[in-house]
Amino acid sequence: METTTIQVNESTKKMLDKIKVHHRESYNELLRRLAESYSKEDKEGLIETIEILSDPETMRDIARGLEDYKKGKFKTLEEVEEKLDLS
Repeated sequence: METTTIQVNESTKKMLDKIKVHHRESYNELLRRLAESYSKEDKEGLIETIEILSDPETMRDIARGLEDYKKGKFKTLEEVEEKLDLS
């Protein structure tokens, strides 16, 4: 089996250590287990998330929305339903 070296920072290594099923589980075994555990839907969701995070305009819109929420500038579901006469 051919092996290679990957670099991870210390905090990533600590996170990986926490999800090992046994302290003797190798990082290769751990990474294979994680990679194999993702379904097609998980991968598609991850790709969608990356696309959103990569779009500066969308990220600005999300930041604006969070600021509005913190300032109390929002409508509840009940308010929207009432305004649209959906209740």
